[in-house]
Amino acid sequence: MVTYLYWFLVAVLVIAALVGIGARAGKWKPAVIIAVIIWLVATLAYYFWLQQVFVKRFGGTMSITIPEEHYHLNATWKDDNLWIEDYDPATNECIFREYSRGNMLQGKVVLKNCNPLGARGMAPLVPAAE
Repeated sequence: MVTYLYWFLVAVLVIAALVGIGARAGKWKPAVIIAVIIWLVATLAYYFWLQQVFVKRFGGTMSITIPEEHYHLNATWKDDNLWIEDYDPATNECIFREYSRGNMLQGKVVLKNCNPLGARGMAPLVPAAE
């Protein structure tokens, strides 16, 4: 809901620039330039800062695709960045991946010889008392 409100306000600002400067003042070139700048700044601010803030704090929606042949184990927040843990059975590794703002500076932690799905077989079976 917050995301829709944000994009609605961006649209209002773009239309206000076009109507206020372009139609009323008759200066279409500056109106289009200002409208494009508003749209560009709003888009960059959303993808590089606001998207995860909206999801975490205000209940927005975000989609992440888990790589093929991986099993999703966990997800957690560190500040405003989302960390996803997957298990790769082909390499027997647990992989923590960070989805940072704009997906520009993503962290990655690889745990070797991680076998979370086989942990059940490690405990010895205790026979039932008769």
